[in-house]
Amino acid sequence: MMASITMKSAAGSDKGKVDLDDEIFGLVPNVPLMHQVVTAQLAARRSGTQSTKTRAEVAGGGAKPWRQKGTGRARQGSTRSPQWRGGGVALGPKPRSYKQKTPKKMVKQALRCALSDRAAEDKVIVVDSWPFDAPKTKNGVAVLEALGIVGRSLVVVDIDDKNTWLSFRNIPTVHVISPNELNAYDVLVADYIVFSEATVPTLDAAVAPASEEEE
Repeated sequence: MMASITMKSAAGSDKGKVDLDDEIFGLVPNVPLMHQVVTAQLAARRSGTQSTKTRAEVAGGGAKPWRQKGTGRARQGSTRSPQWRGGGVALGPKPRSYKQKTPKKMVKQALRCALSDRAAEDKVIVVDSWPFDAPKTKNGVAVLEALGIVGRSLVVVDIDDKNTWLSFRNIPTVHVISPNELNAYDVLVADYIVFSEATVPTLDAAVAPASEEEE
């Protein structure tokens, strides 16, 4: 089944209807699934380079502070033990990877749920074509105003359309990506998702239903 929305021109006028596939834009969003995929996506972005020194790595502390018995104080073997100021850190963080293994089917389904959520809120906009003969940020801002977009927007642009990329790239509230970079996180953090007619996701693209995906 197909749902239709009004396609816009870059000037904001109506340009007929465009079909959105219900398998991509008409699902009931699975919130736990989207949460799991987005959490994994953000975890994979972490550098994991934080590090602390253990007592074996801290310089100094080779000599025993005082003799074992007879001083009335607790026995100590090194001034670089964790309880000492300047000592090593017990059980502190070490460099590690935060990546989580997420099945491809789940990633694609989360993306479809995210697109369906935005479509249900009338936050998906399709433009017939982009009018940029030369890269100019001022023209990009004018297009967004003509489309009535307020807030953060995700603009999906063909990778070869350099003029459009450069026209939107420097606008702080716009994130520009290519169709094969679409992901659940970027869709969910944007207030509007803007496609050209050529970049609207279809069942043959990367967001094909999970049943068509190989094991």
